[in-house]
Amino acid sequence: MKALRLVDWQHDPEVQEVPHPEPGPGEVVVKVGGAGLCHSDLHILHDFEPGMMPWQIPFTLGHENAGWIDSLGAGVTGWEIGQPVAVYGFWSCGRCYRCQQGLDNFCENTAAMPGFGGGLGLDGGMAKYMRVPSGRLLVPLENLSPAEAAPLTDAALTPYRAVRRSIPILVPGSTAVVIGAGGLGHLAIQILKHLTPARVVVVDKSQAALELAATVGADAGILAGDDAAQQIRDITGGRGAEATIDLVGAETTLKLAADVAQALGHVTLVGVGPGTYPFGFFTAPYEVAFANSNWGTIGELIEVLRLAEAGHLKVHIQRFTLETAVDGYKALQNGELVGRGVVIPEAE
Repeated sequence: MKALRLVDWQHDPEVQEVPHPEPGPGEVVVKVGGAGLCHSDLHILHDFEPGMMPWQIPFTLGHENAGWIDSLGAGVTGWEIGQPVAVYGFWSCGRCYRCQQGLDNFCENTAAMPGFGGGLGLDGGMAKYMRVPSGRLLVPLENLSPAEAAPLTDAALTPYRAVRRSIPILVPGSTAVVIGAGGLGHLAIQILKHLTPARVVVVDKSQAALELAATVGADAGILAGDDAAQQIRDITGGRGAEATIDLVGAETTLKLAADVAQALGHVTLVGVGPGTYPFGFFTAPYEVAFANSNWGTIGELIEVLRLAEAGHLKVHIQRFTLETAVDGYKALQNGELVGRGVVIPEAE
């Protein structure tokens, strides 16, 4: 079968022929119905140098995946062939203290594992079939297609966890700022609007992204620039934002998040860009809580999928085949992709 593979560090991916995976004991093979194009993949493809990650190459890309169960390994019960499922992306050990708490995304044994998950050091979903190491990493789908569900496993799950962190302070009259209105951002807006009464202000450098943000419920959109912080201050009557979610992680976006934060507010970093912010006693308003957020739990993924199945989350998708996936990555890198790109392997 064909698969889109990372063949070398700082190199574009290539479509290669690979063997059809077979499930070992406890494993499940999923026929892939959708695999999301994530900005994190661009860092893996172009920024990571040899030795930065304990991963062996080549491997198949794609860490946002959904499809149908194709085959079950020995000892796997509770699943049926053909059943539609979403794949939880962080493949943890399942045995450590954090995993036993249900916090697989904080697994204590990742350093000793060959990869963080499919598409992250191990073979992912940009192929017709993928092997999943355990049935516990699957979530059944009800009325979502795999193409719709795949990006929810990261592009919605990650901002969902970030939003949940700030729900107690997003009371009526409060403001939440979302920096970046792309694949994650247009879902973060919908999550905020459904779970909180906060005013949602979005900042992006793309007018098309801001237009998408408006269609999914953003109350205000601001083009990124030197006056963005002042515009947010003006919108909030000079108070600033109770919560800001930075989905980019650049130097400029972190500074913007800090500049618009108010005392007792939250700044949550989700984007894996290279930016940093110099934190000290006088660099931010009092008791602003800075945090970086890592993906989400399996329980939170279930909640995200149920929100989407109830019609409260809608992913705006651009579809690609395996052969055009590289073009999708280039469009993502150039800021030309609006919403989320999804590779449909069967369309090859």
